[in-house]
Amino acid sequence: MRIGILGYGRFGCALGALLVEAGHAYRAWDPVAEVPADCRAASLQDLAATQDILVLAVPVPALEPVLRQLTPLLRPEQLVLDVGSVKAGPCALLDRYLGATVPHAGTHPLFGPVSLARAERPLRVVLCPSTLHPAAADQVQSLFQGLGCEVLRQSPEDHDRIMATTHALTFFIAKGLLAVGAGAELPFTPPSFHAIAHTLESVQEDAGHLFAVLQNQNPFAAGAREGLLEALGAIHTSLAEAVETGDEERLSIPDLGTRSPVLQEARDHIDALDQELVALLARRTELGLRAGRAKAELGLPIHDPEREAAQLKARRNWADAAGLDAAGVEEVFRAVLRASRTAQGK
Repeated sequence: MRIGILGYGRFGCALGALLVEAGHAYRAWDPVAEVPADCRAASLQDLAATQDILVLAVPVPALEPVLRQLTPLLRPEQLVLDVGSVKAGPCALLDRYLGATVPHAGTHPLFGPVSLARAERPLRVVLCPSTLHPAAADQVQSLFQGLGCEVLRQSPEDHDRIMATTHALTFFIAKGLLAVGAGAELPFTPPSFHAIAHTLESVQEDAGHLFAVLQNQNPFAAGAREGLLEALGAIHTSLAEAVETGDEERLSIPDLGTRSPVLQEARDHIDALDQELVALLARRTELGLRAGRAKAELGLPIHDPEREAAQLKARRNWADAAGLDAAGVEEVFRAVLRASRTAQGK
């Protein structure tokens, strides 16, 4: 299976690395971005002539010009898919240019370069099949599942409706918060802000350049923004009215309810935190496996006692600084390191 990536920006490069990890070779072409020599196609024509599957990893506004160039070069036995963050428009373009002749499908990988580097799991992909090519959707699903992804099927319109009230609104809120200084370095922040700070960081690191695309290319984004602004305006007005009437109770955010005494609330939070810890351990294991593969390429042994000693010393220091029992924390990390070596087969 010969896979070509058209567009070697941040996502195209990250997708190439994911393909290599899964044992696939690929070739890529980009008229602007630098592509490593060992996987670089000579031209767009070369890429189209030699690859079985073509992944269009180009910005959504560039998709139509690319399809205009690419379509005359394609053959009926090839498969084409895009990876844009909106789907209604791109899927319509794929149908218009490729029609019933060239199999195709729309996809939206719900991950990016930063989440891949952090080994966040699970990886999920939304697949939008074309009614013209149902078999192509099965082939695309098999490809992504082979990369370790969960595949969710949606129509392009349903995808965009969901993204309008999640992805697009998240970026919209984040841009507003950054505009009022919420992303600046502050001397202290309450715990309630920590999750928002993480969101701001993710938006800036992973896909800040997507803001205009998410807002202007998604046909449902404007309506979602208007609904949010209307709701915020109503809350703003209600706050002023509550000061005058003294009726502030009706504006309180619903809590856990009277069913949760203090002990149950603490247990619920502990369970949720433990679930996060398990997810973090899974990510750490994936990073350990990646490090193990890199060591193997360099001919280095998996077990590195000197580095492990340095790791444990650092974690004892972290525990001391946090007011924790350093010996107990060291035991936890010794167990984590043993599990990591076991996962790497050592």
